Amino acid sequence: MAYTIGEVAQLSGVTVRALRHYDEIGLLKPSFISPSGYRMYEGADLERLQQILFFKEFGFPLSEIQRILDNPDFDRAQALESQRTLLLKEIERLERMLQTLDRTLDALKGGGSMSAKEMFDGFDMSEIEAHIKEYADEARARWGKAAVDPVIDRTSQYPVDRWAGIQRDWDAIFRTLADAMEQGPDHPDVQASVANLRKLISDHFYDCTLEIFRGLGDLYVHDKRFTARIDAYRPGLATFLRQAIHIYCDRFESAQD
Repeated sequence: MAYTIGEVAQLSGVTVRALRHYDEIGLLKPSFISPSGYRMYEGADLERLQQILFFKEFGFPLSEIQRILDNPDFDRAQALESQRTLLLKEIERLERMLQTLDRTLDALKGGGSMSAKEMFDGFDMSEIEAHIKEYADEARARWGKAAVDPVIDRTSQYPVDRWAGIQRDWDAIFRTLADAMEQGPDHPDVQASVANLRKLISDHFYDCTLEIFRGLGDLYVHDKRFTARIDAYRPGLATFLRQAIHIYCDRFESAQD
């Protein structure tokens, strides 16, 4: 079944003007033009439009979306899985923010007060704390209680503003890596971002030795939870990052010999 541009606009909520722009830049071209001159879209076009809207929702620029969708290695099912994970995290965050807002209103109306942690629940800190709790037992089993517990004790004392800064730096590194995937894992810009990632881990969590860093690269691929989080930035980023980390560690070890 084919749809006119007006019908696609009505189905998707995307304006006719925007659809025309997508056609002009090559992001979403109609399957064919009708004898009357109308742009006509088929099922595959609607699937592509859905992906465009998902990526836009996550803050990707149109040029980056086009590059992702035109990549021969693009896997729609994998992308949807990563997007689903990210949306679930966002839903959880928004639900916590709503609960925080309700508690704040109750405190104001009742003349009560809220702790600093309660005031910021749902912004950034609670998600990071949940992440730490989720992996704490697993990390102890993997690296030992003596290595993990001091990290958990130290990070549990971090104030909200420090967590927010860590999250901003983490996000910036992964977005930079996602943007640089076409350059290859050994490109100087990619290797600089990998070095920044190692420094971020060492500065805020633990001494990220080359052995640990290499193991983290493997973990990002072998543990589907990590893979989903990283690939939410761009499909295939976890595998790319593992390659880049291994190159970084190999070069660093060679320089030390």
